[in-house]
Amino acid sequence: MALKITFHGGAETVTGSNFLIQTDTAKAKTARGGSPDTPLSGVSRVLVDCGVEQGSEYSKRRAYEPFPYNPKEIHALVITHAHLDHVGRAPRLVREGFRGKVYMTPPTRDLAELILRDSVDILAENAKRHGLPLLYEEKDVEAFLSHVELLPYHEEREIVPGLSVYLRNTGHILGSASVRFKTAEASLAITSDIGNSPSPLLPDVEPIDDADAIVMESVYGDKHVPEKEHRVKIFKESLRRALARALTRGGQGGTIMIPAFSMERTQLMLYELSNFFSAKEIPEVPVFLDSPLAIAITNIYRKWAKEYFKKDAQQKLAKEGDILNFPFLKMTRSREESEAIAGVKGRKIIIAGAGMSHGGRIGRHEARYLPDKNSTLFIVGYQAPGSPGRILQDGGKRVRINGHEVQVRAKVETLHGWSAHADRDGLLKFAESCLPRTKTFFTALGEPSSARFLAQRIHGFLGRPAIVPMEGQSFRITKEGARFEK
Repeated sequence: MALKITFHGGAETVTGSNFLIQTDTAKAKTARGGSPDTPLSGVSRVLVDCGVEQGSEYSKRRAYEPFPYNPKEIHALVITHAHLDHVGRAPRLVREGFRGKVYMTPPTRDLAELILRDSVDILAENAKRHGLPLLYEEKDVEAFLSHVELLPYHEEREIVPGLSVYLRNTGHILGSASVRFKTAEASLAITSDIGNSPSPLLPDVEPIDDADAIVMESVYGDKHVPEKEHRVKIFKESLRRALARALTRGGQGGTIMIPAFSMERTQLMLYELSNFFSAKEIPEVPVFLDSPLAIAITNIYRKWAKEYFKKDAQQKLAKEGDILNFPFLKMTRSREESEAIAGVKGRKIIIAGAGMSHGGRIGRHEARYLPDKNSTLFIVGYQAPGSPGRILQDGGKRVRINGHEVQVRAKVETLHGWSAHADRDGLLKFAESCLPRTKTFFTALGEPSSARFLAQRIHGFLGRPAIVPMEGQSFRITKEGARFEK
């Protein structure tokens, strides 16, 4: 049974993950989860991820473009994890006729529901602002969730006749998975996002030792992040400096802002802050988790901790009861509670979304505190080109926040070691762990320069062909690797 991949998203860009897998012998009408209305065909079609591109106004508009395939002819969808750039267009896929099964891990299902429900109002505002139709509504999220079939790690499952999938942990966020497809003739894996292992909470990324070809992420394919090994120490020392800078006459105090992604980054920040306060390594100041979404996600992390956290974290959890909470933490769910933070005198730390400063409550805090030279903004994750976070990271003295120009006088500091993505050395180490089985690598889900750099390193250091695919390109997978197909 032939196996083919087409790169419809995630090629030449970091976000918008969307890969089409095709086999050419199964009858689509009989495929498990396939629509009974699908005409008989010699092709089975499975998607991996259905995400939105993020970062710029152009990316937001791309979300509304037609799918490059007929959603009614897709027989199954596999979601690697619950970030919007991997799941954000899936409700629209259902809205436009997809009727197959959706496979994902149990934590991903819980997280995806929160993320998608939270996105409905945001997308509606964006559509209204740009004169675009609704991408999807609450009813479409409900319909999408009704198609979900849970698939734990390490369970081989046939999802269409002759094609099975197998999920492994990637250490990126809770429940994140790589996907390995297998037919009688060939096998193909898609890593999705590879975590910045080791993590204090999640197990290390698992190697893929049973795929003829592998599609790898390459977000930091050209970057070495030496801070990773010392990131906790660097974070602690940076916090001390920021809190010292925040001391002002009159007791008003400066503010430390952390625009953190609601999943994983926020939980890591809470975990380390809890440790710092417990050891009395930083002054006792109030910490505001100002995000209803992040609060709900933190509760899901607690729900699945005993099954999906690494052993060390599970042991600490059993001993302490809660490793994501501390006495100085205030969770502000309502808008009124959020607005009241401005009235809190003295120094304070605010953790809020969105992680690229492109929406959410962090914008209001940035508009208030970025002009304050006693305040500090910590950037703790990838910032897409064109996003407000990238402008701030690159040293911009003015940035547009929520439609208004804001002067930047606060100190902006990037903590590189806190990315949820592996750096170039981690990615090469992962690729090496997949040998000798893997004959061909693809470097995707990265900016073109990083994808090319990683491909060159894989070829140079490991002696394996490494292809940098372009959007829309297709490749046939065989036991010998991969070849381009028009």
